[in-house]
Amino acid sequence: MKRLCSVFFVVPLLFGFSGTAALAEQNPIDSEIFYQILVDRFNNGDSTLDDQIDLDDPAAYHGGDLQGITDKLGHLKEMGYTTLVLSPIMENSSDGYHGYWVEDFYEVDDQFGTMADLKELVKEAHANDMKIVLEFVTNYVSENHSMTDNPDKRDWIKEGSGKPSFRWQEQTAVLDQSNPEVQDFLTDVADYWIEEANIDGYKFHAADKANQAFLDELTTHIRSNNPEFYMLGDISNAESYNGNLTENTAIQAVENHALYEPLTEVFANAGTPLTNIRETWQSIGGQGVLNYLDNQHTTRFTQRFQENGRNNVTAWKLALTYLYTAPGAPMVYQGSEIPMGGDGFPENQQLIKWNSSDEDLQQFTDRVGALRSQFPALQHGDYELVDSSGAMSLFKRSYEGETLFIAINNDTESQDVLVDGVASGKQLKGLLGDNLVRENENGEFRVGLPRETAEVYVVQEDAGLNWTVIAPVAAIFMIFIAGIIYLTRQQKKREADA
Repeated sequence: MKRLCSVFFVVPLLFGFSGTAALAEQNPIDSEIFYQILVDRFNNGDSTLDDQIDLDDPAAYHGGDLQGITDKLGHLKEMGYTTLVLSPIMENSSDGYHGYWVEDFYEVDDQFGTMADLKELVKEAHANDMKIVLEFVTNYVSENHSMTDNPDKRDWIKEGSGKPSFRWQEQTAVLDQSNPEVQDFLTDVADYWIEEANIDGYKFHAADKANQAFLDELTTHIRSNNPEFYMLGDISNAESYNGNLTENTAIQAVENHALYEPLTEVFANAGTPLTNIRETWQSIGGQGVLNYLDNQHTTRFTQRFQENGRNNVTAWKLALTYLYTAPGAPMVYQGSEIPMGGDGFPENQQLIKWNSSDEDLQQFTDRVGALRSQFPALQHGDYELVDSSGAMSLFKRSYEGETLFIAINNDTESQDVLVDGVASGKQLKGLLGDNLVRENENGEFRVGLPRETAEVYVVQEDAGLNWTVIAPVAAIFMIFIAGIIYLTRQQKKREADA
């Protein structure tokens, strides 16, 4: 029995105003672009599963299912996402659309499909070079689970677990993970889904609330049997989390809650410098990170910047450029490419409005995702803040002789910065907007950007003038001039003859 866990190990970055953050050895997880899916609110692909659907009730099932995800794999592939992280799909109590009221750890919830549907999704994802990670609930069961009133399993459940942190917890019972029988049960569940469905990873729900000794044993067990598994950690209490998961277990990365607020605050407000983001990086400890702009529990990023009057495409281009080029692994919440808004529950958990997509934003998402996948420096490179001017900052990433510069101008006016360390005879070639920066008469490289724009530059040899383009244009121009001269002379000749 086996289940795949998708875990990321992202090395913490520490850099000052012009300091460098040297990353650890290359980790394949840094190359992933994660897409987080709330299964019930993603896409309805099988209308035969609609028995419990009530679109007027935000706390009921809305129809998303595994077939709906399979149907959208082509779209997700085009957007550049490489790993899909699914909300819990185990059989739940009635209205458990979120997946946290588990009644049977060995069955797919009827509203989402069957094990055959999951296998087909994994198969098709693998055919598209994509991975499937399942969120795994190890701390709770539904209050209706058979073990809660089974006299033989009375000691499986903790008594007096305290005030629920989330509204859905009111209908759960807390598992006692210090009980060896519970440990054996959860380990068997973990193995079962890996063997049965060939998934690629786990995201451990509320990993910070788990029994840490048991979580260490469980993740070590999974890692020993499946060395290439991804294992992620969901953090339920960001304020009290101390980084122990990536230090004391085989979990490779956790959500970067520390960066969430400064990241969204900066890009939701035009004219805000990237200073707060840099300062947050300075304080990050030794843990892997998943960078994100929103998720099913937060106000949607689109909602935040729209309230400040920012344009959808403009704000998302700036934010995605940072998210996709900063150290760590980016995690994008479903519907961001549309883009969808929502000020907390239930607006942030609506079914995706597939007919409202923004083509410009989707094309940019595809392009910046392709850049991240193409250039190892954007995945594993050292990270340095080169210079800032106003609300514009220039970052540098280097890896195995490859150097890229990331320029983000969040200002309300044009800005430029001076680039040091670029050898004479080189040029900076823009990869997002086809901009070109060459050495000036003083031997300097100066990067300038219009307001609220971003660019990623690769350092390359200065190719000089592109005569393959210039020559044909010049020839056409000369033919045009010759034609004018010829027609003028013919006109004069006709006038003289007359």
